[in-house]
Amino acid sequence: MSKARLKELREKQANIATNARAKYDEITDDTPEERASEIETEFDAMMSDYDKIGKDIERLERSERALDLINQPDPRRPLGNDIIVPTNDPGNAPDYRTVFHSYLGAQGQLGMLSPEERAILQAGFAEADVKPEHRAQTSSTNSEGGFTVPEELQNILIKSMAMWGPMYDADICTTINTTSGNNLPMPTVNDTANTGAAAPAQGTTLTDDGGKDVTFGQKQLESYSFDTEWIRVSLELAQDSIFAMEELLGNLLGERLGRTANSQLTTGTGSSAPNGIVTASSLGVTAAGANAITWDETIDLEHSVDPAYRQSPKCRWMFNDGTLKALRKLKDGDGNYLWQMGDVTKGVPASFNGRPYSINQAMASLATGNKTMLFGDFGKYFVRKVGTVLIGALQDKDFWPGFGVAGYIRFDGELGDTAAVKHLIQA
Repeated sequence: MSKARLKELREKQANIATNARAKYDEITDDTPEERASEIETEFDAMMSDYDKIGKDIERLERSERALDLINQPDPRRPLGNDIIVPTNDPGNAPDYRTVFHSYLGAQGQLGMLSPEERAILQAGFAEADVKPEHRAQTSSTNSEGGFTVPEELQNILIKSMAMWGPMYDADICTTINTTSGNNLPMPTVNDTANTGAAAPAQGTTLTDDGGKDVTFGQKQLESYSFDTEWIRVSLELAQDSIFAMEELLGNLLGERLGRTANSQLTTGTGSSAPNGIVTASSLGVTAAGANAITWDETIDLEHSVDPAYRQSPKCRWMFNDGTLKALRKLKDGDGNYLWQMGDVTKGVPASFNGRPYSINQAMASLATGNKTMLFGDFGKYFVRKVGTVLIGALQDKDFWPGFGVAGYIRFDGELGDTAAVKHLIQA
């Protein structure tokens, strides 16, 4: 049923985009201003419906993925009313994930678990093949202590981070994973302005005056820490919906960390914080308008970036959704829309002027002095990820009878070559 619904929504979305384009085409040089305003209002309403359907499609797709996860058989997990029987045989001992779920449903009390289950839970690493760098064993003086979280939750969290933070996505930027947070020097070089020279006459020594020497620079990737703060989880939620709970916690934590990471990697100041790509980019074009962008200015921005960078597979546009709305209405000299809707039925993504684009809500909107558009080779922006996301669960008197869950990450970002990505700034 869901797949049929997805197909129906995609077809409906495609029809809306087609009709909206036809509607906007009704505006000509002879169209009265009042009628043109009415058409633009109708166009905006249609594209609003287009975006709403897009969100419905995204929700259904996420639901399908969640159902697939739920329906996957897990031989390690007891089914129905099966009881975990304590045993001294390591081969029959319950695994860590099973015990953690038992803890969620045990009214938030360790006393309701068997001695063997408590030992596995408190050990954290020993009985479940849990890698230390994938977990946070929270230190606490509270009587109940802290507990680590199963790997499945961490995987959901990381996927959700990538969904909510385009700048944290390895398909957009270049990512470097390190196990420690020590400063990481990063050599830089831009040799695009140098060329070869005509060979001198026979018997003449090649020029050696240093004029063509390569000039190297250096930037540094550090590590900055961010957390989600505690998410309170009620006992009722933990007891009534274990699988949905795991998905819910992963999505909530991932969304918080994804928004945080994306914001820092987009507009971070570079002072005791990541150097965001907008902050680090160089000026490409200054728009003539304070709250508008013209077709000619987008061409100027694209060509302000050297062709060597425009050939990169990671070359793209980036702007927020409000800017995209304005760009959707732009046409070239032949009356063709710059924004191409693609084919949602075949999974062909939308594009702007023939190139991919990313919607980044951390970028500024169309207003005086704002940097509203980026274009260039995003592969030159380096995101340094320290270890992996840490997750911890804690129960104490403040959370009882529920518990708290929190996420923690360390990362940094830097543009290795400022000529690779240019921005457009409003007047």
